[in-house]
Amino acid sequence: MAGKGGVGKTTVTAVIARAASRDGRRVLVVELDGKPTLDDLLRSAGDDPSGGTLEVVQISAADALDEYLRDHGFQRIAKRLNKTGVIDMIGTAAPGIDDVVVLGKIKQYEQSGDYDVIVVDGPAAGHAITFLTSATGLANAVRSGPVRTQSDGVIELLTDVERCQVVLVTLAETTPVNEVVETAFALEDDVGVQLGPIVVNAVDDGAALPDVAAEDAALAEMTGDDVEVIRAAAAFRRSRRAIENTEIRRLASEMPLVQLHIPARLVAGLTSADIDLMADALTESEAASEADRG
Repeated sequence: MAGKGGVGKTTVTAVIARAASRDGRRVLVVELDGKPTLDDLLRSAGDDPSGGTLEVVQISAADALDEYLRDHGFQRIAKRLNKTGVIDMIGTAAPGIDDVVVLGKIKQYEQSGDYDVIVVDGPAAGHAITFLTSATGLANAVRSGPVRTQSDGVIELLTDVERCQVVLVTLAETTPVNEVVETAFALEDDVGVQLGPIVVNAVDDGAALPDVAAEDAALAEMTGDDVEVIRAAAAFRRSRRAIENTEIRRLASEMPLVQLHIPARLVAGLTSADIDLMADALTESEAASEADRG
């Protein structure tokens, strides 16, 4: 999963994971160097009535590099290196190696055969490019040895369309749409990774809105001190919907990829129950998209 910061990438990660587990899949969710929010969003995780399962793990670059060193003959000194901060220095001295070992850990999970789907809550769009190109950079710099072997294995994973796809997340707003289009082209050109559908998050689907004519009639009959505020709020809501519709059409014209829409949840904080409802909406969006393509 990749997307501009603030578009709800982590939320969509949870939604996709929940939808996949409901489909009977064994799902692993990978959270990278962030706050463990996915555990809270997927609090009801576990055995699904359909037979699927859902597991969440956190991977940090320091831990992955420590494990890598232990696995390659540095068991005795890995702990000391970690305590003294040398592991962080290795990541700084060899740009990209921390990203490669993280990707290598994800590759281990993928090759274990324990999961049908692995959903990675990847870094924000800007870092996503360097994160995914790190293996190519190291492979070009190192001719042989375990680092080259690790890099080659990661490149093979990323470029295999049967094993890996990047799902981009955006909002139906001008700046996020601009960035998701730029990111999509960069991922295809620089990484060679297969792009999955684009998820447009927090869409105002209008389900909670009255008919426009009925709303106009109700607004015209309103009186009192707050009527202008209410009318302004209604006008703002309509203008937001118009902007969203424009950006969704523009995204479709600039990126010929399947779009999946998740409606906005007008709540102060999301819970696992909200994730379940959003998973329902995602499944319905996917079914509608398939019907349109059919």
